[in-house]
Amino acid sequence: MELMVLLNALVTRLLFVLHSLIGVWRVTAVKKEPKYWLLALLNLLLCLETGLTLKFKQGRGYKWFSPAIFLYLICIVPSLWLLEIHHGTQYCGNEPGAVQVNVSNQDFNQSRESSHGSEGTDHHIIQTAKVFVSQLSTICETVWTLALHQTFLLLLVVGRWLLPIGVEITRDQLSQLLLMFVGTAADILEFASETLDIEDVRKNYALINAILAVWTWSMLQFPLDLAVQHIGCKPSASARRIPSLLLCRYSAELWNIGVSLFIQDGPFFIVRSILMGHFGIFNQMLVFFTAKNILVVTLQLYRLAVITLDFRTTVLQKSRKGEVCCCPCEPYEARAHATGRQENEMKEFVAVPPKEESQAPSEDH
Repeated sequence: MELMVLLNALVTRLLFVLHSLIGVWRVTAVKKEPKYWLLALLNLLLCLETGLTLKFKQGRGYKWFSPAIFLYLICIVPSLWLLEIHHGTQYCGNEPGAVQVNVSNQDFNQSRESSHGSEGTDHHIIQTAKVFVSQLSTICETVWTLALHQTFLLLLVVGRWLLPIGVEITRDQLSQLLLMFVGTAADILEFASETLDIEDVRKNYALINAILAVWTWSMLQFPLDLAVQHIGCKPSASARRIPSLLLCRYSAELWNIGVSLFIQDGPFFIVRSILMGHFGIFNQMLVFFTAKNILVVTLQLYRLAVITLDFRTTVLQKSRKGEVCCCPCEPYEARAHATGRQENEMKEFVAVPPKEESQAPSEDH
């Protein structure tokens, strides 16, 4: 096992565990009940996955799916749910950051003065850590929750980057996937922060649960890598079934369209439409992002229609010529066999005229 692969696999999962533990600590501090520390036991699943991956995959990733990302979602999402439901019980001023900085500097100076009279530097480090923890504890709940949302989405992108890739995915595909994740994470953060911060939404417990359910549903796209990988298909299945051939040839594009329609923009549009149509909640940002969801859904449907019509045209042209459609993502052996057979037929067809021309001069002699 390569040292760099092992290091990346362990460091990334360690970051996941630390971030989920911070979320559990915030839930315990907000609820003021130690029983919520039981949520930390969910990290045992991530530890088990780490051991199995190191043993059977030598730290490498899997095809089409990332168990580490999925288990990280299981570890952190319950804490974010509890924090959002408990949202708003602590008053936040207009500029909480400036107030907290002044308090932290004063406490830090006091701890520093007290540490000068003590023996050794250990006491100074402990006092500094206590001041730092107390400063974090006094930060407003809403600021904490938003910070956990932001670091959660950033860690998903960075963690997917640091995780060792499998043999099935290339670095070019990984870079495309990361760029897609950055845009997706920004949209998801905007959806959660923009809708949950509406005052009328905060007064409705059912709306909060519905929005959090849609938010959780949208997070399920992060463990999957289908957006940049083609699904292989057998030549017999692709030649007999048109839908199988369409899925084989445009699997990545169809997955992107499906994610947008059924996992992200489609559900976001439904939630925002219900807020405006049924509950009568209107503001400038809500209207703008609803229009943006409508535009994205329309463009994705247009893209689906273009792909379908282009595929239909290709199939009709090949059927008129008597050719058999061959999927570009079939195994190499099948493609090589079909390509070699076509090349042999072309050689036989092209080789006939030159032979006649070469024989004509010899007869003249």
